[in-house]
Amino acid sequence: MDDVLWKAADKLRGAVDAAQYKDFVLGLVFLKYVSDAAGTGAFAVPDGARWADLAAGTGALGDRVDAAMDAVMLADPSLDGALPKIFGGVDQRRLGELVDLIGEVRFGGKAARDVLGEVYEYFLEKFARAEGKRGGEFYTPSSVVKLLVEILEPFKGRVYDPCCGSGGMFVQADRFVLSHRGRLGDIAVYGQEANERTWRLAKMNLAVHEISGDIRCADTFHADAHPGLKADHVLANPPFNMSDWYRDPGDPRWRYGVPPAGNANFAWIQHIVSKLGPNGRAGVVMANGSMSSRQSGEGGIRAALVEAGLVSCVVALPDRLFRSTPIPACLWFLDRSADGRVLFIDARDMGTMVDRTERVLTDDDIARIAGTYRSWRGTGHSDVPGFCHSADLDEIRSHDHVLTPGRYVGTAISAPGDEPATAKVERLTKQLFAHFEKSARLDQVVRTELERLDG
Repeated sequence: MDDVLWKAADKLRGAVDAAQYKDFVLGLVFLKYVSDAAGTGAFAVPDGARWADLAAGTGALGDRVDAAMDAVMLADPSLDGALPKIFGGVDQRRLGELVDLIGEVRFGGKAARDVLGEVYEYFLEKFARAEGKRGGEFYTPSSVVKLLVEILEPFKGRVYDPCCGSGGMFVQADRFVLSHRGRLGDIAVYGQEANERTWRLAKMNLAVHEISGDIRCADTFHADAHPGLKADHVLANPPFNMSDWYRDPGDPRWRYGVPPAGNANFAWIQHIVSKLGPNGRAGVVMANGSMSSRQSGEGGIRAALVEAGLVSCVVALPDRLFRSTPIPACLWFLDRSADGRVLFIDARDMGTMVDRTERVLTDDDIARIAGTYRSWRGTGHSDVPGFCHSADLDEIRSHDHVLTPGRYVGTAISAPGDEPATAKVERLTKQLFAHFEKSARLDQVVRTELERLDG
């Protein structure tokens, strides 16, 4: 089914901007789903707005689709403003082909929600890959989201994402709850997204997964949409190194230092800290520079956060996890109940390449990292040379509050019988030069034989 639906996007190629494919296709897929699921009580779909009505109506098809979107939003206030009304101005012939193709898909039965959820995740990932760098604005790789959730374990309570993109963090948190025998409604989700089109994707994505939440469309720094919120869990992948952001030096969120105008990394971290409840914890994807930068006061802010006992863990991620950016990334874990010790995990050698340009963390990788963190939280100790190390404040101070895991974990201990690195280099170098000499001798033999034949 996924491949058939993905081909639907090609029906609009050349008729609309490539970045709008997802709005058209996902909007229509959503409308088809709510029409098929209307009898289950999941959604209220008025007469005239069901899929069959699109073919039976009169007038331009695009206008009928827009009218159906309007009717569904009016019938369900949680969808207000979320569905795209952009079909009237596109090539109606191609739109008709797209509607016919999607019409062949059936979303009936008890498993319809799961099927549509998988379709949405597949589409969001494919669109993110197709859009390259822009795709990173609304999509975080699923293996990274899963790692964040497995470490934070959001069983119950309020879950917040200040830059929620298409809502992937919420979907994975909900999936975690259900996989641990929890129930829909055990978590309440709150989010904010500045890009209106991406906000609509998030609203649809949550509706698809039957997750109720308060997701607002606004710039988090200019207008905090949840000013009184104190969250139990925060999951976030803010834009890396954002230079164009609204900055008020007097903002009370900057308790640990005013972030520089040219980089919002520590604005995001401090905003997230301001949202944590008394026992709140957060997992945040950050550019690697956040671990070591001393420019424009960033080193002072990082030191203040560490000294306040808010940083519980830092994970260095492998490269090429994010197709949308070459910038290396890390994970910060913040904890209101931390005791001042910080767990450092160096996961740069983990992951599996799925093609020439993209790496994913495997389930085993995620289990090892999350298991190490959970064990450390229980014991306060976790040291595996080359992989993880638990450091106290004095040790971190000795490194000028730089949080790069490689500084703390050391090098892996060689297994018994392993050849020392220097000896291995020396041995391989000798072998290489021996091969060069053999190649030269063979080359001379060939030349001699060729000369003999010519003579």
